[in-house]
This record gives sequence, structure tokens and C-alpha cells, in this order.
Amino acid sequence: MHFTNDPAPAAQKASFTLPVRVYYEDTDAGGVVYYANYLKFCERARTDWLRAIGFEQRQLAAEQNLVFVVRTVKADYRQPAVLDDLLDVVTAIERLGHASLVFAQRILRDGQPIFDAQITIACIDSVARRAIPLPPAVRAQFATLV
Repeated sequence: MHFTNDPAPAAQKASFTLPVRVYYEDTDAGGVVYYANYLKFCERARTDWLRAIGFEQRQLAAEQNLVFVVRTVKADYRQPAVLDDLLDVVTAIERLGHASLVFAQRILRDGQPIFDAQITIACIDSVARRAIPLPPAVRAQFATLV
């Protein structure tokens, strides 16, 4: 899925929305959300979506030595968010690979896009520290969301 200039994401099978309130700790000296915190909001949304579909990252790491790591980020900062803004972080799977996923994420304020990102996540064996295929159960669940 590729986001356009429209406020709503392109047609998709499934997405997940996480509401996020901007707190003072999220802002910089200028009173706007510090640029890296948009990526933190996206991380929270991906983690909560994974939890919502039945997978806990801590459990995957403990039982299968499986961790997800960010491989690449393409980000477009469209407008600043400020203290007390209520944001919606919309997450969808753009591509499901053999050992990776590409997420399309958009942050909205009052329904208007203020941040877009395409984030590639790799599936890694935490002991061997190398890419591994997505486990069949995880892959099957993600496949229903593409």
C-alpha cells in the first residue's frame, strides 16, 4: 500500500489504528513533537497490532529466539504535532516477505495526515543474529492482513 495525499490510506484489507496523546516529554524545545518520537509512535502501533493478533514479542523472543528489528525507514514529516494533540497512528502491511515485512504507517491529527512512513522490519534469530524466515504461524496470521 502506498499513501497518497488523501487523508485515508489507499484501499487495503486490514489496518490497525492506535490513538496516541502528545505529552510534554514528546516535544522539543520548540514545543513540537521531536522528529524521532514519530518513529516511537509507529513502533508502539506495530507492537500493539502484533499483540492484538495474538503474538507477544517477549514470548516470541523467549520461546523462538525471534525478534523483529527495523531495517529501513522512509519518512515524510508533513506537519508538526504539538503538546496535547490526539493522534491516530494507522498501520498496514504493505508487503509480506520471506523474512521481512514492509509496513505503511500514517499519523493523522483530526483525520489529516501529518506523517507518513514506510518501515521494513526484519525477522532475526536473536542468538545467531541473522535473518530467519517468519515462523509459519506468524506468517499465516500476517498473510490474512495483507
